[in-house]
Amino acid sequence: MQRAEVQEFDERFMAEAVVLARAAESAGEVPVGAVLVDAAQRIIGRGSNAVIARNDPTAHAEVLALREGARSLANYRLENTTVYVTLEPCVMCAGALVQARVGRLVFGARDLRFGGVRSKFAIADSDLLNHRMSITEGVRAVECAEMLKSFFECRR
Repeated sequence: MQRAEVQEFDERFMAEAVVLARAAESAGEVPVGAVLVDAAQRIIGRGSNAVIARNDPTAHAEVLALREGARSLANYRLENTTVYVTLEPCVMCAGALVQARVGRLVFGARDLRFGGVRSKFAIADSDLLNHRMSITEGVRAVECAEMLKSFFECRR
């Protein structure tokens, strides 16, 4: 796949993740959205933060997208997939991505407080683990960061 084509897919699927993040925000959740895409460029999993609605501290957008994708493929291994998420995954979610053997991660904004991929830790591509994925950051970063900033400003 050509670089321009990859960038086009990245923009398109991150736009889908942004829609899911806005839905989370409308539900009173932290605005994070994620989509899981297979090798044929089909969305096989979607997730919006739902920790409050589900009373579940693991109901992060990435985990929900992974769960749906695993059901869709009838396999807990999600090799040759890409996760698009509006915010850098936390340590829990980065670990789940590694456990699922996701091939690529694309995220929007960095999470300077809890980031498990670049900001605080490097779990998703650590030489210490048996699986590493390709990482692209900064896709629609300004939009993703502004959405989070606005959400938390309204809360204060």
